[in-house]
Amino acid sequence: MTSRWERVRAAWRRVEEFHEAWFETRWRHALRREARTQQDTLRALLLLETLGVDDPVAYETLDLIPYMVADLHEWHLRMGRREFGEPGVCC
Repeated sequence: MTSRWERVRAAWRRVEEFHEAWFETRWRHALRREARTQQDTLRALLLLETLGVDDPVAYETLDLIPYMVADLHEWHLRMGRREFGEPGVCC
């Protein structure tokens, strides 16, 4: 009885793995683009906050500023700027 359930579970896992692989393969590019857009929006909100622009979600994003500084360099290179900000701020 248990071996039958194990076979059913194993078959179900294979079906799930196939479904996830198929879904990710088909939509991988769009999912990555959407994730990058969301990350850019978050960076822009955090950057505006550091510049003193009022942010409606300021309380929630205040804790994220140290993490933003860590990946700011990658972001401004992707946006096409070799240098960003004053010397010592980012690069």
